[in-house]
This record gives sequence, structure tokens and C-alpha cells, in this order.
Amino acid sequence: MITGKLKSQVDTLWNAFWAGGIANPLEVIEQITYLLFLRGLDQEQTLAERKANTTGKPIERRIFPEGRDNIPILDAKGNPLEPGLEYAKMRWNYLSSADADEQFLIMDQHVFPFLRTLGGEATTLAQHMGNARFTIPTPGLLSKVVDLIAEIPMDNRDTKGDLYEYMLSKIASAGQNGQFRTPRHIIDMMVGMVQPVRDDVICDPACGTCGFLVSAGEYLRLEDKALFTDAKARDHFHGGMFHGHDFDNTMLRIGSMNMALHGVEGADVSYKDSLAESVADDAEAYSLILANPPFAGSLDKETTAKDLQRIVDTKKTELLFMALFLRQLKIGGRAAVIVPDGVLFGSSKAHKSIRQMLVEEQQLEGIVKLPSGVFKPYAGVSTAILFFRRTDSGGTDHVWFYDLQADGLSLDDKRNLLLDAEKFGPYATGLNDEDHAKNNLPDVLARWADREGEERNRARTDQSFTVPKAEIAEAGYDLSINRYKEVVHEQINHRAPKDIIAELKAMEADIAKGLDELEAML
Repeated sequence: MITGKLKSQVDTLWNAFWAGGIANPLEVIEQITYLLFLRGLDQEQTLAERKANTTGKPIERRIFPEGRDNIPILDAKGNPLEPGLEYAKMRWNYLSSADADEQFLIMDQHVFPFLRTLGGEATTLAQHMGNARFTIPTPGLLSKVVDLIAEIPMDNRDTKGDLYEYMLSKIASAGQNGQFRTPRHIIDMMVGMVQPVRDDVICDPACGTCGFLVSAGEYLRLEDKALFTDAKARDHFHGGMFHGHDFDNTMLRIGSMNMALHGVEGADVSYKDSLAESVADDAEAYSLILANPPFAGSLDKETTAKDLQRIVDTKKTELLFMALFLRQLKIGGRAAVIVPDGVLFGSSKAHKSIRQMLVEEQQLEGIVKLPSGVFKPYAGVSTAILFFRRTDSGGTDHVWFYDLQADGLSLDDKRNLLLDAEKFGPYATGLNDEDHAKNNLPDVLARWADREGEERNRARTDQSFTVPKAEIAEAGYDLSINRYKEVVHEQINHRAPKDIIAELKAMEADIAKGLDELEAML
């Protein structure tokens, strides 16, 4: 989790952009990301150079070539002085110590043309970087930003990830583009429940800034210690494992750099309108889907994939995405996806059809009801997380429900931390009852793991319980937790009528006395 010092450094950096005339939060984060990316590239090549010096072998991956680029350096009159800039001068270590005017010239005329060609034509990162623009308006602002970034510790990948997550949260707090970000601790909980493995092919068809894919990658780094010692597994991790689709080019560029900053070299982060007719080429392509797709609105049936409409006849995006998940999953593949509450109990034919399909034809494993404040300050919608497997042959036995009431942050617009940092998030340990009342996430993970054991014996008055498939079918496939949860009613202390009469008479006497005293005063 981000420290107070690092948070303060990012706030100062952010304020410098605003004071310098760049107020669009997406533009701010793009420009910061380019500079962080450039610094990261320099660090990566420095490590490769040190390794080469130690082993006596050539550098495995040279990011900054030797020699000069082919962009002429001009004098004040526009005459070429040199054929190009030395690539060594585009590296962070040189740039961070150059004066403001030289920094600005190098960034504008040389670094950005270099970044736009980075990685060749084969990678999605190169495709997104092809549109990279340098929009910092003055040498003074660039120099100030470079100095601030130079103070931020970037040696640790976790710190780098925390830094980026905090910047992404600023998009959310700005309001306009908050829909692109799911809170990281909720993502981490979902990833911890589905437990990605090295052979998975993972997709988020509405990826935004790639938060789900980043979390899945970090989970694998922690849980599979031998992952990178196996050449096949390592190549899959950097090549075919991660797939993110979106139709916002800015978010794709940020998401692609987010993956690169988290150490994933070849993620497929690509432009795709996932519900459109033209993208029906990824059927049964993925073993794991993690997503929080856009809920609101309806689509034109003419532009919606016909095979999705054959699964569920609707124009509602939340139901079409459910059909998409089922189409994209391999047989045996699993999904953890956030849906609006209406998907769980909507009364339309399409709503009932998709729920019946999940219960009868696939394997619906669990539902976590989220508190409505989870997505504040930019949305107060009521949502839930669905966990299911595609089987095409049923398999639902009992469905596990959890009524998540606290996620460690206040559920108002401020979303303040409610407990100590070490007790926040899904992997916190040593929580007592008071802590649990503020952070349910570790309990969710523990009870999910036991959903086929003692959870079967839990009462419907508990925070989690299971419901047999037959009961869900009898209820018309209603999947709302309130349909099955039982409430403990406090026992009413009934009093004898004579006691109530005596109390009323005493009250009458007190009122009469008060009126007499008031009349005497007047």
C-alpha cells in the first residue's frame, strides 16, 4: 500500500501539472507515465549492462541503441548541426541532470519519436505508443516534473505498482473517467479467489487500465516461485497469457504501459469493441475471465454480435457481457465478474434466461454482494461479484453467498481508511472482531476456500451461507442474497397494560406540572 511520503510526492507532482496548465487527469497521467516509462527503460538497460559486465556476455536486450538517431539537430537558424542525437542522451540518467531547455528539446524532438518506434511493429505496446504525444507546454514545467519524478523510489516493483495505482485513483476522484477503475483491493480479492495458474490464458474484455491483468500477474509472481525458471512458462507469461480489450485508445495506452511497468513484456492490450459483430473470433479462447464491464445503457441490435443475441436476446450491455463471457471461456474455464444487482433479480425474460443458464447449464459457484459505497465517489451503484465455470453440462450443486458489508474504507465519498494499513486488504492477518467489522475481505477468502465444507452448515442468518440448486430453481432463479438470507429479530420485551397506563399517567402529571410552572412565570 502506498506510503504517506510517496502519496505526498505524487500529490505534489500532480499539482505541478495543474499549476502548469494541464488539468485533464488523463493527460496528466499519460505524461507522467511516459516519464516513468522512460526512467524504467533506463533502469532495465542499466541492469542488463551490469549483468553483461559481470558475465562477460553481450547485453541480452539493448533498449537504447548505440550511436545516434536519424533526426537532425538544428541550430537557432534551423541549420543542421549534427545528424542526430546520441541515444545515450535520451536515457533518464542524462536527461535528469540536463538543464531545462536541453531537457525540453531532447524530449520533444528525440525521445518521443524514439518511444513511438519502441518494440518494433509486432507488439501492442508499440501500436499504442505510435500515437504518443508530448504535451508538457514549457521547459520550466518539464524540469520541475523531472525533478519530482527523480525523487520517487522506483527500484522496487511493488512500489512502482503502488505509485501507479495511486495515480489511477486520481482519475477516479476526478470523476469523469472513474468508471475505468475498480478498487485494487477488490480486484486482489477476486484474483485471490480464482487463483490464476501458470497455464491460464486470462482476458478482461473491458480492461480500462488493466488492473485485473496486473493483479493476476502479481499473484502469479508471489504464488508460483518457479514460474520464471521454466522457459516455457516464462515465455507464456510474457507472451500469450494476458489479453485486455477496450475501445478507448487513451486507456489502452495507459493500460499497456501499466502492464509494462509491472514487468509484463508482451501483453495483448488491443482495441476491440467486445460486443460488436466483428469480433466473434475469440470464442473459447480463454481459461480465466476477470472483468468489471460497463453496465449502463443499451446497444443497437444491428451492431451487436448475433451469436451473443442467440445466447440472450437483449440490448442491455450487462446481459450481453454475460453472454460474451460464456462465449469466450473455454470449457472448464472460470470467471469472476462484477455485475449490477439487477442481473441477480431482474424480471425480464432475458434476465431470467441468463440466470437459468448459469445455474442449469453451467456451474455457478458463488456470489459476493458488495456494499453500494465501494465505487464511490463516482458511483453509488449496488453490485455483486459472480463466480462461475463454463461447463455446458451443468454442475451447479450449492451456490455460496457472502454479504460483504465492509471493505476497509469508509463507504462515503471520502473513502477513508478505517484501520491500520497492515490490516487492510484481502491478505491482512490477525484481525479481531472489531477489525473484521471494518474489513471483511480476508474472511471472504477464508470462507470461499471452505465453501464445500463447513460453509454448508452455516445458518442463513450468518454473513455467508450456501443455498442448494433446487431451492434456487424453485425461487425462479432469483440470485439476490436477500431472497435467501434470514434476519435475526430482536426479542420485544412485552409489558403489562397496567404498567403502560401507569407510565402514561406519570407523563401526564409531569406535563401538567410543567404547564403550571410556565403559567406562573408569565
